[in-house]
Amino acid sequence: MMKNFGFGMMRLPLSGKNGADASIDQAQTNQMADLFLRSGFTYVDTAYGYHAGKSEHAVRKAFSERYGRDSFVLADKMPVWQVKRYEDYERIFAEQLEKCGVGYFDYYLLHCLDTKNYADSVKYGGFEFLREIKAKGLAKHIGFSYHDKAGLLGDILTKHDEVEFVQLQINYADWEDEKIQSRKCCQVANFYRKGIIAMEPVKGGALANVPEGVKTAFTRLHPDKGAAYWALRFAASVPGVFMVLSGMSSYKQMEDNTYDMQRFSPLTEEERAIVKAAAGIVTKTLAVPCTACGYCAGECPKNIAIAKVFELYNEKEYFGKGPSFDNDYKDMCAKGGKPSDCIGCRACEARCPQHIEISQRMKDAAKKLDIRR
Repeated sequence: MMKNFGFGMMRLPLSGKNGADASIDQAQTNQMADLFLRSGFTYVDTAYGYHAGKSEHAVRKAFSERYGRDSFVLADKMPVWQVKRYEDYERIFAEQLEKCGVGYFDYYLLHCLDTKNYADSVKYGGFEFLREIKAKGLAKHIGFSYHDKAGLLGDILTKHDEVEFVQLQINYADWEDEKIQSRKCCQVANFYRKGIIAMEPVKGGALANVPEGVKTAFTRLHPDKGAAYWALRFAASVPGVFMVLSGMSSYKQMEDNTYDMQRFSPLTEEERAIVKAAAGIVTKTLAVPCTACGYCAGECPKNIAIAKVFELYNEKEYFGKGPSFDNDYKDMCAKGGKPSDCIGCRACEARCPQHIEISQRMKDAAKKLDIRR
């Protein structure tokens, strides 16, 4: 049973050991695109801000310039936080079409709706814009990605029946989390009969490298499979999900994921029990539930690489100080501020879809990471 599987263009391979987010390894990305399509999958997901604005260009180079338009299904998103008037929707949308090298999008979303972004979308006519581009044939399907509580999701779907689908964060670690509310949001979407696209099934890579106890339980049942296999199958097994996105960073990840999703089968009851136990272990062990989405990038006045800080913090809490820790820490600090440089302005928190109290967690990270060397 093949499950629809999407190529998320937000964590693409980078050039060089310490490549900047905008330095996409286009050659490897093209190879990944080739394998993706060759494996029978077509759904490609990008957004205006991914890879410092370069993801849409990567789509053009990997897909639009090398394959016919009917060879792939393309989804893009409107950065609603950058819209201050209706004309901004039109300007940004036209720019996105040009950057992607296409004449229309198959799926188009208002990006990252939460309480504030939804209010702004209503204020500046975001849903009217969705209806307009669909009527003109510039978007075949319209919806939104969502990062907030289930109650607000219900309010939005009650008032905006024109949307056809919602994109939700779905993974086994966040399934019962009261900030993310994955399970509750899925129930709301199913109640309103809206298709669900699952994002962050591997939680930004956190569920691909799990604590030893979880790894042992997984390999006991499937000794030839890694932890990401379980995470993808969990998301794909959720009722109402018609697409599972994965932001893959290497050809090897693409190879593994396409192979597994070609052979997808829903979790059995025994496997569900194992995953439920794994969720309890992971949530207790993970220091900061950061998915490295990068939405906070550029917000810090001290130029702290927030996602990298939390990656190193989690790595140390999960597994202890690894062999590459010192070099990674020094490289991070050479490019920007240290965790202890945080001034608590909370500009980053307004953009965090995980609702992480970043300023407080940065203090915790500083105690662990900012040691004299």
